[in-house]
Amino acid sequence: MKKIILIGIVFLSTVMFTSCVKDLNVTPKDPSTITSANLGSNPKYLKEDLAKIYASFIISGQNNNSPDITASDPNFFTTMRALWNLQEITTDEAICAWGDVGIADLNTQTWSPANPFLTAVYQRLGLSITYANEYIRNTEGNTKPDVVKYRAEARFLRALAYYWDMDLFGNPPFTTEKDQVGNFFPKQLDPDVKVARKKLFSYIVSELKAIAPDLGDPGFSYPRADKGADWMLLAKVYQNAKVYTGTAHWDSCSYYATKVISSGAYSLATDYRQNFSADNGYPENPEMIFAWAQDGLHTQGYVGTTFIMESSADPTYLPAETFVGLTTNTNWNGNRARKNFLNVMMDTAAVYGGNVDYANDPFFKKCKDSRVFLRVKKSPDIPSSSSSGDYGIGVYKFTARNHDGTLPANYNSAFACTDFPVFRLADAYLMRAEAEYRTGDIPDAVKDINVIRERAFGGSSGDITAAQLNDTFLLNELGREFYYEAHRRTDLIRFGQFTNGTYNWAWKGGAKNGIATDSHLNLFPIPGDEVSSNPNIHQNPGY
Repeated sequence: MKKIILIGIVFLSTVMFTSCVKDLNVTPKDPSTITSANLGSNPKYLKEDLAKIYASFIISGQNNNSPDITASDPNFFTTMRALWNLQEITTDEAICAWGDVGIADLNTQTWSPANPFLTAVYQRLGLSITYANEYIRNTEGNTKPDVVKYRAEARFLRALAYYWDMDLFGNPPFTTEKDQVGNFFPKQLDPDVKVARKKLFSYIVSELKAIAPDLGDPGFSYPRADKGADWMLLAKVYQNAKVYTGTAHWDSCSYYATKVISSGAYSLATDYRQNFSADNGYPENPEMIFAWAQDGLHTQGYVGTTFIMESSADPTYLPAETFVGLTTNTNWNGNRARKNFLNVMMDTAAVYGGNVDYANDPFFKKCKDSRVFLRVKKSPDIPSSSSSGDYGIGVYKFTARNHDGTLPANYNSAFACTDFPVFRLADAYLMRAEAEYRTGDIPDAVKDINVIRERAFGGSSGDITAAQLNDTFLLNELGREFYYEAHRRTDLIRFGQFTNGTYNWAWKGGAKNGIATDSHLNLFPIPGDEVSSNPNIHQNPGY
């Protein structure tokens, strides 16, 4: 089913979608042009137009020469590439060696409202919301079964964009299909970010519950959103409810995670690596619930998983040609993990046997955890926050090959066919485990965690007991399972460890061994240009 979405994206490259014009009741001279005037009269275009909303999260525009938002490098500032930077290089899981403006600020948690990656994510999420609003507005009242599903999917994508806005910025401008079309200054839900965040939380939850009956059954048409994706996003919103609203909702988190697990549509991939290989899409990989589809022929760009692979490869320690299967424009030597993450990933005391022998085991082959795709580079220590990518812990978790080592049918030497995972079944198990742990159901929490660890260890040798389960173990287990999947910042914040907690890592706060930073950094600032140009926008506290 992946190709259906991709064909839609390619088709849209030959047409134009117009929304903000003075007279919305215009009819184009060219019948191949899609506008709000003929969208409803051409139902065959509705699926292609929906594909545009999906594509807005992963690629820059119709093609690299025609980005939806003008930028110095259209690939650099796509949603998932910029969001990955915000979620990963601000944490122990990654640090980037490049000197591009804004990267050093993220590496050291010293960003300001002028950081270009914040602007990129902020603008891109707003663009996806705008596309979704227009689509929802133009399909209102259409009762055709397929269109009802499409409209629900557009509402899901809007809710997902607002979820990331809520998580990253707290108080974005808020618009729906009910708002006017044209030039106006959008408003926040409230000047107070705490109040606005609670309101946005309630809106997202109500939207996701409202659209669930109209979405397809779990697994109906991957990679399109279905009930399984809807339940996963509800579980994720409830998992972080205390951060967003001040009130925990662990029972609701467990309820929706259980709906996913018990749906019967999904199962854990036998091989962990398949989740990050070219054949990681459903149903070939029954673990994948929702992802951004990538294809070496039809979604070309240095974005998503292609970006992760290329930026993590280097010619000396992790050549892309060998480790990820890409042979063109490779080895950017930028991203790698910090040494502190080894203690998370290796679970050294209980699994590795104590000391890590870097010299004789640079690929950590002695570690029995099959989730380890790491390699010690020149040194595990990174001498400065701007040091060469030759230092640190290399990561080669994602690959452009199938999980058995073969090449995919749509293989391209420069662009991966590996989908960017947003929700997979392992996350449902660990969300439910965390909910059980927080509500005192330790035996069931241990059972759910061991389901995941038994896949990782190929049996029960890595099982934990109730006595081993605590906050530190659970946070580390999330890191072991989801590293480089753009989860880490959100998880660290939920556990109170992103800024002023007890856990520091190299170059956090700009110090070699890391220091606690101020808690206002748990929210990113609203981009400065937005605050200065929109009188309705209030900046987040501390900036």
